[in-house]
Amino acid sequence: MRDDTPVCEQHCEHGDIIARVRSRLSPDADVTALSTVFKLMGDPTRLRILEALSMDELCVCDLAALLCLTQSAVSHQLRLLRASKLVRFRREGKNAFYSLDDDHVRTLFRQGLEHVRERT
Repeated sequence: MRDDTPVCEQHCEHGDIIARVRSRLSPDADVTALSTVFKLMGDPTRLRILEALSMDELCVCDLAALLCLTQSAVSHQLRLLRASKLVRFRREGKNAFYSLDDDHVRTLFRQGLEHVRERT
């Protein structure tokens, strides 16, 4: 199999650029946390939940009906999303209503979708 990925034809390192970029790299803990967020967003069901919550606050029953899933399946996904601070909930009587944790989550979802749509 041929690899057509362009590479340097001559090995050279630009120490000044490497040092400048290295000094600005995010801490490992931040990159690990971001990796977790992207892994969670790598699941179509969780992305559907985030998309729905980007439009409105929904209770678990509504999400289950909207996505044709059981409440248990939705609850499991919401637990994962909540643990990574992508969604939050509030109680109203016996119901739990979910929403996106903040506008950053909405932006992540929308920009990802824009990126995918511009390539098609």
